[in-house]
Amino acid sequence: MARIIDVEVRDVRFPTSLALDGSDAMNPDPDYSAAYVTLRTDGPEALTGNGFTFTIGRGNELCVLACKSMAPMLIGLELDDLRADLSLVWNALVGDSQFRWVGPEKGVIHLATAALVNAVWDLLAKAEGKPIWRFLSDLTAAEIVSIVDFRYISDALTPSEAMDLISEARSTNTLRERDLVKDGLLAYTTSAGWLGYEDDKVRRLCREAVDDGWGHFKVKVGGDIVEDLRRCRLVREEIGWDRALMLDANQKWGISESIENMRQLAEVSPLWIEEPTSPDDILGHARILKAIAPVGVATGEMVHNRIMFKQMLQANALTYLQIDSCRLGGLNEVVAVLLLAAKFDVPVVPHAGGVGLCEYVQHIAAFDYLTIARDPSKILVEYVDHLHEHFVDPVRIENAHYMLPTAPGYSASIRDESLEDFTFPTGRIWMSRS
Repeated sequence: MARIIDVEVRDVRFPTSLALDGSDAMNPDPDYSAAYVTLRTDGPEALTGNGFTFTIGRGNELCVLACKSMAPMLIGLELDDLRADLSLVWNALVGDSQFRWVGPEKGVIHLATAALVNAVWDLLAKAEGKPIWRFLSDLTAAEIVSIVDFRYISDALTPSEAMDLISEARSTNTLRERDLVKDGLLAYTTSAGWLGYEDDKVRRLCREAVDDGWGHFKVKVGGDIVEDLRRCRLVREEIGWDRALMLDANQKWGISESIENMRQLAEVSPLWIEEPTSPDDILGHARILKAIAPVGVATGEMVHNRIMFKQMLQANALTYLQIDSCRLGGLNEVVAVLLLAAKFDVPVVPHAGGVGLCEYVQHIAAFDYLTIARDPSKILVEYVDHLHEHFVDPVRIENAHYMLPTAPGYSASIRDESLEDFTFPTGRIWMSRS
């Protein structure tokens, strides 16, 4: 009977700030980073499971320390027990009677929880030889509901309602899977719109993306409003008016500022404004949404747990829910939020602007498409063209669609040579910069 015998945690950082990849109004010089977890088991197969949480550089070491602090709770757990109780690790990590005081279910501790929980899911899927999207989709409705911690959200979603949502979606499962396998998941690109890019680079990247079939583009705003409007006009010149344009302020503005700025930026016909203000301001988002309609409001990459999402949905504070696979406490909480979104009939358009997030969210979006979403045609998944070469099983994009991953697991494994080069501060890349 295989059991977890070792947990290794690495501080992995990529110097994306050198080219200003990932730059936005609040984070002008990010180094895409990961607190990277490897679980090892005993037994004849000696499986490994990988998971990570995403940061943008300084502070990644805090997530690493938090992972190491919680890791002993996984040592000795048997795979058969983990498979029999898919909430076992989630309950152990978020329910620790002493550790909760430095959480609870938010901040560094919750980021570390995501890395560990996701590593366990990766391990379980590999043990069954399935990619995570397939592993989840093959579960019974009762098993899917058992994943969810309904504490604090049962006023908005009950287990019975969750069962009904899954049953409704599965009534069209054959058609859904046929379409998904054939066409993949519709994606939008953020890679042309980073705030630090020069105009010529933005124009070139937009043209290349149009030539490659992209129909949805996201541009960073949140600097000077005159400059924001100029850059958005520039993008419109390149992509035309028959393609969708989304804007992202990365929490830069206050409430009144958001409303006023979006009245000016409405000229470029955006589909949504993402993170216009503080991710914690539920009523502020609701006020902005009401004031700028028909432009939508999208948020979620910094929303730290299912309770915050529940309240945003109850307050009609978002048009598009941007789930983040690492900000939430791993796949258990992700499934909870997918079900909440379905209950409120709000489309989930996952956030993927970070190292490895595309690899994660393709599984989440595929599972949502097959098993939960009320209208799977509204699913739109972010894509950034950075750092995929460092993964053993990188995403595949064809004609602006994510093609379904087929390798077992959560696509979270980083190549050994990349770990050697980019582990901070001892890796070859970082040593050469010291």
